[in-house]
Amino acid sequence: MNHTKERILDAAERLFSEQGYAATSLRSIIAGAGVNLAAVHYHFHSKEALLEAVILRRSVPANRERLALLEQCERESGDNPPPLEKVIQAFVAPTFRMARDPASGGMVFMRLLGRLHAEGDLLSGILISQFGAVLERFAAATRRALPDLPPGELYWRLNFAIGALGQALRGGSKGLGIISDLSLSSNSEMALEQLVAFLSAGFRAPVITHDSEEAHAAVQEK
Repeated sequence: MNHTKERILDAAERLFSEQGYAATSLRSIIAGAGVNLAAVHYHFHSKEALLEAVILRRSVPANRERLALLEQCERESGDNPPPLEKVIQAFVAPTFRMARDPASGGMVFMRLLGRLHAEGDLLSGILISQFGAVLERFAAATRRALPDLPPGELYWRLNFAIGALGQALRGGSKGLGIISDLSLSSNSEMALEQLVAFLSAGFRAPVITHDSEEAHAAVQEK
């Protein structure tokens, strides 16, 4: 890759992860990369296109690994549904592996993803446009693993799973410090195991039906 382009990507990745997308100006990226504005416009055209390039640089190889892990899981399952834990692990493990590999962005990129998850629809828009097929593959694998889960319920749980992944990437909520002095482990392998166990239990949770909601409300009124 062009050396100037690489410097711009490195500076943008670091600053976006530290300050968030909205708070990071092109001026600060230019200063961090040691280039001029013309170089940024030449290579990326806009700030949003620069963010997309930052994400693609790391996510394309991660998605290749995700699909390879999912295909292996499906081969091993044969005609049976793939185990839910292995489907979830295939999706989230490549991201956590980045945390241990400085060449893949390390914790800088993980913090960036966590920030973007909290900043609205920018990240989801990029992921849908660039990696919609990958997301559909994992949604289909999750449906096979949980054939009795209604489609609407699966949609909600996939959304909750993405939110939990974002929280894990940010290192948890600092606000919980008011109720506990415990700190989350910085060990990415342990965090991965905790996340897979949590998401698996969430996906398998009983479906709340309309009748059960009414029964719960009636108990609350007594």
